[in-house]
Amino acid sequence: MITDKKAENTFSLQVKDIAKAANVSTDAVRFYTKKGLLKPIRNKTNNYQMYNHADLVRVRFISKAKILGYTLNEIKQITHASEKSETPCPLVRDIIKKRIQKNKKQFDEAMALQKRMEKALRQWENMDDAIPIGDSICHLIESVT
Repeated sequence: MITDKKAENTFSLQVKDIAKAANVSTDAVRFYTKKGLLKPIRNKTNNYQMYNHADLVRVRFISKAKILGYTLNEIKQITHASEKSETPCPLVRDIIKKRIQKNKKQFDEAMALQKRMEKALRQWENMDDAIPIGDSICHLIESVT
């Protein structure tokens, strides 16, 4: 663990190091870098991307935010506010409130669909298979009320 503030700002972590320390894949670190969430520097001798302690903190933050359902674009908005020394808390609350409402609506719709499917299946269990007649395609689906 880095305790010296000066050492924290030195760029000494490679992609594999930061990925291992944050318990994410190297692909995730590279993707976050590509999306502008991380800003490593290039090592002039080997052209590797080098990350610092703040980048490690950021990757861990991204992981926690993703667990809560935040998208990378939302995380970028949150970190941008923080970088401007503004509180991101109202934004964080607003996003999650909207997400909860959306999830509840989707859950309710999924439960209604589940009930319709179960009702149809119960109805169909007592119906014989049939060959379509005329404009009929499948009498099971056509029998749903």
